[in-house]
Amino acid sequence: MNFTNNNHSIHRKRDKPLGLLELIAIALGGMVGGGIFTILGISVSLIGVFTPVAILIGGVIASLAAYSYVKLGVYYKDEGATYSFYKKTFPHSPFAASLIGWWVVFGYISTLALYAYTFASYAISGFAFSDSEWLRKLIAGCVILTFALINILSVKGMGKIEDMMVYAKLVILAVISFVLINNSQSTLPQLFQNNNDTSLISILIVASITFVAYEGFQLVIHAVNEMEKPEKNIPLAIYSAIFLAILIYVVISLGAILAIPFDEIIQNKEYALAAGTGNIFGHFGTELVILGALLATSSAISGTLFGASRLMAVIAKDGYLPGMLDKRINHIPVNAIITMSTLAFILILAGSLEVILEFGSVTFLLVSLLMASANYKIRDLTNSSRALTVIAFMVLMSGTILILYYEFTHQLLQVFFIGGLYILLTLGSWLYSRGKVHHINN
Repeated sequence: MNFTNNNHSIHRKRDKPLGLLELIAIALGGMVGGGIFTILGISVSLIGVFTPVAILIGGVIASLAAYSYVKLGVYYKDEGATYSFYKKTFPHSPFAASLIGWWVVFGYISTLALYAYTFASYAISGFAFSDSEWLRKLIAGCVILTFALINILSVKGMGKIEDMMVYAKLVILAVISFVLINNSQSTLPQLFQNNNDTSLISILIVASITFVAYEGFQLVIHAVNEMEKPEKNIPLAIYSAIFLAILIYVVISLGAILAIPFDEIIQNKEYALAAGTGNIFGHFGTELVILGALLATSSAISGTLFGASRLMAVIAKDGYLPGMLDKRINHIPVNAIITMSTLAFILILAGSLEVILEFGSVTFLLVSLLMASANYKIRDLTNSSRALTVIAFMVLMSGTILILYYEFTHQLLQVFFIGGLYILLTLGSWLYSRGKVHHINN
């Protein structure tokens, strides 16, 4: 998902407070990145006509996850959000702070890889070599490099570019949804009749996997110092943005399954919308979808690099990541940008679209799970419902278990890949937390 698609906009407006509409735009711009373009093909291949249902359930999971973010955000009013919340809630546990820092940063690295891979898939979708996996990965690396150079060389003016990409992609998605629904080739009763063997467990697994498409709602909290009435606007902005994202995703997925044959969506799952719309309303339709996907993923890549690299530098300054990552040139964390870009490209080379998507979903489910546990610990201070916090915790844990269950039963090699990544992350965070404890004791 993107870390802060509108961070540049925030910097431009430091002299005046951000209102509710601007905050909703920040959260919605963060969520509606390349997620819908990525999850559609994979979801249809697993559960067919029930894809909109799974996407809706994924939105409910996101709403439950958002509950703790909202409560902690209103209580702490700290722009460091996830990392700062956990560090402040567990001040005597350097390992907890280090672990959440590593997981959050590498979660954003996985979304960076996901969006770059999706960008590449749609960029070459109209060519004869569209099925070339290595060409797709090479182009993904090139687009990451491009935005890394932009972030390093020039920040000025990127706010306007980000705003343009965010609003343009929303307009294009609305047009795509309208055209798809008005060119339906089937009906829901017919599709349900042909897909009546899908199990509830499969729908819930896909709902958990699609969670990564909703990642980004917490970006509102990063603007807490620039917003008016945070106690009122943080919850209003986050819940409104999640509702709108659910609406956009469900309508697009519904239009896609009604207008595009399932076989075609599954066969071209990396660029399902582009492949399907071409047969419905010709070359113009294909190019419109491709443009929407490229805008969505570009804004996601740019925003993720801009925001997450700065978070990486903050964590490094606290001593939980290598100190070199805090080095800045003209206030730009150059080493962090380079490191994030390099690690994202390595992840692209090592994994497929599905493994990157599932690693991202598991990571943000785990991080949201930790936020729920932090909120539960200080629920009296945050004025949180004990029952709702426990329900959110259990749902997020269930989602994590469901993804892992699917991996163990269907993609055992991916389990080892994802498990290996988590072992490395946990080991790294433990080593740096030990160093932090040793430093404090001295």
